Amino acid sequence: MSDASYRDAIFSTPLDRVARFSFDERVVACFPDMIRRSVPGYGQILGMLGLIAGRHLRHGAHVYDLGCSLGAASLALAGQLPADAFRLTAVDISPAMVARARETLAAECPQHAIDVIEGDIRTLDYRPSGMVILNFTLQFLPPEDRETLLARLYAALEPGGVLILSEKVIDPDERDNAWRVERYHDFKRANGYSDMEISQKRTALENVLVPDTLEAHHARLARAGFLRSLTWFQYLNFASLIAFKEA
Repeated sequence: MSDASYRDAIFSTPLDRVARFSFDERVVACFPDMIRRSVPGYGQILGMLGLIAGRHLRHGAHVYDLGCSLGAASLALAGQLPADAFRLTAVDISPAMVARARETLAAECPQHAIDVIEGDIRTLDYRPSGMVILNFTLQFLPPEDRETLLARLYAALEPGGVLILSEKVIDPDERDNAWRVERYHDFKRANGYSDMEISQKRTALENVLVPDTLEAHHARLARAGFLRSLTWFQYLNFASLIAFKEA
């Protein structure tokens, strides 16, 4: 199959009715291209995960990649750390994502201890871990479920453990938020998306992806138990935070 077959063209034709966005087989087939052209700074975030783990992760500790999609964060860690440095559980609720991630991770990093499971991260029985990765995952959960999940993750983290939280964010100032959104749309146009594709995908994501402000994220992390958190990366309206569990 040619590379062109994997290009994201889901919203490239006019739709009478735009269905709610879901991580189905169509999305799985073009997901790498969709992420590359739709999420500013995604590659830079992945590139830092191994460096952050190298500084904060106890050797041999367990790691969670929650909402793992095709396993990009897991692959990033495996590509930067030796096989005995960590054990990892990757979790996603989409059967199509899990099937592809399991196949990819087994092929690309067979020496690493990585399990890929299908499940709802809100109800998972968490084991003690040194690092938890939530890469563009929390934003797809109902807002009322987010703090409870973070509190459970805080409880599961070992002392000295870290949580990486990457999210699409909104700005509390309406003018600043509008500017960021407009420049984000420019980013997508520069990556080959048409105005129709941008509009239809935005409609599909309405009430599916519900973003928060950075201030709301930090406040929620504090209420969940993380007394220290910081925004270590931001590109337009996409950001990544790190939260620390004190040793």
